[in-house]
Amino acid sequence: MRYLVHHLLADSAARTPDAPCILDGDHVTTFAALDDEVGRLAGGLVRLGVGFGDRVAVHLGKTREEAASMLAASRADAVFVNINTQLRGPQVRHILSDSGAVVLITHRGRLRGLTEALAGLPSLKALIIVGGDRGVPKDAVPEGLPWVPWDEAVAGDPPPPTHRRRVETDPAGIIYTSGSSGAPKGVVVSHRNVVCGAGSVSSYVRNTPDDVILSVLPFSFDYGMNQLMCALRVGCALALCRYLGPGDILEAAKRHRATGLAGIPPIWSALLQLDWDADAFAHLRYITNSGGAFPVEHVRAYRERLPHTQVFLMYGLTEAFRSTYLDPAQVDVRPDSMGKAIPDAEIVLVDDDDQLCGPGEIGQLVHRGPLVALGYWNDPARTAERFRPDPLAPKGLQVEQKVVYSGDYVRMDAEGYLYFVGRRDMMIKTSGFRVSPDEVEAFFYDSGLVRDAVALGLPDPDLGQRIRLIAAPAAGQTVTAEQLIAAVQRQMPSYMVPKEIELRDSLPRNANGKLDRARLAREARGEDA
Repeated sequence: MRYLVHHLLADSAARTPDAPCILDGDHVTTFAALDDEVGRLAGGLVRLGVGFGDRVAVHLGKTREEAASMLAASRADAVFVNINTQLRGPQVRHILSDSGAVVLITHRGRLRGLTEALAGLPSLKALIIVGGDRGVPKDAVPEGLPWVPWDEAVAGDPPPPTHRRRVETDPAGIIYTSGSSGAPKGVVVSHRNVVCGAGSVSSYVRNTPDDVILSVLPFSFDYGMNQLMCALRVGCALALCRYLGPGDILEAAKRHRATGLAGIPPIWSALLQLDWDADAFAHLRYITNSGGAFPVEHVRAYRERLPHTQVFLMYGLTEAFRSTYLDPAQVDVRPDSMGKAIPDAEIVLVDDDDQLCGPGEIGQLVHRGPLVALGYWNDPARTAERFRPDPLAPKGLQVEQKVVYSGDYVRMDAEGYLYFVGRRDMMIKTSGFRVSPDEVEAFFYDSGLVRDAVALGLPDPDLGQRIRLIAAPAAGQTVTAEQLIAAVQRQMPSYMVPKEIELRDSLPRNANGKLDRARLAREARGEDA
């Protein structure tokens, strides 16, 4: 397989240069125009000193420039690191430091929130600033850190092609996601991972050049990035939607005559609260869900309100992107199923002794095949824990390809359909994000207002799980729930802010003196009096 990530664009530009590629409001970017901009930006990166395997960080909103930046990193022999725009300065700094990014591409409007985060990073050599042709706010860029406007970065020639990379083992990008340690962790994806993911998904949703994929999810999310890569692979248009509320999706779907739409449970829930214009989704051929369970009542509501639209229920994890999907023909039959393995993947369930589970048995989902990521950046211990030798390989055979253990318990029925049972760990899945309780609690401890805190995930039909914080005030503190939220929300990503806060004089502890999380969870679920 010769494909690198930027070849997806280059091949479509060669086939249909004048076809629309990126739709942004009334502005249309063709495949040829985007390919040209990507090449010139790649040249700009090389002129800034970006070399083979260097990391290029991207911190932009949903724009043509964001797509071009990821692809240009690939063309420059570098590795893209796309940073979610919901993250605050401390998380952005951690990602820049951990990845060792040498260049950051961002927008002038984001600089004020990043000034402290950018100061004193030894690896960061330069900035490329979209809108920088208008200058930057005074003191927004740390002293001594060079920067160039986007227009200058794309003013030169593309770099010559190279043949240095192996698509199977060389990184294309690092996708940062919350980890149990509390700091975002980077999942390293190869070119084969990204390209194969685009081929797999576009094949089973049956994308064609006539499709218009409505891009709602951020490109920093593997699920959102795949919408871009699928569009590039098949040569169809990608319509950008900057999601502030469900009405934005309705407007964009109608404007662009969208045929495909990917979402997470909170988006589907929000859309159901609106009265739809009959024309809004008239052209919608399919929708896909991942990032959490799609409640059965919502599945049935969409089947009723969009009878002309196929519903694809999917399951995935960043470490392997996508693992299963349910054929739309089965949605009415088994709406609570996560389906079967996607093309180019093999899914098995194993018990704690790595023995295969049979129908009706519950086991951990293990993913095999070309979508399995390379591991975690700068974290060999956690990589060894999750990415392991293939348990099904013949004994005595040294197999280089690893499999990924999902940490999710799953059950298989007699026909081979899979059903999610629960998490092996205590991670909270909210609004499509995987959140560590430790990470949430750390913000409240840092405020100095609490002495004990426990974050829990409780079932929620809209969010998947909502976060409840149970806390005891610090000695001498009299604090309200509102004051606690006010003290931390500027530092926390919005999806981590608890929906509920319960204050107690003290929190229970177990025999070892640790906070009794299990008891608090039972009480929160109403299982203990």
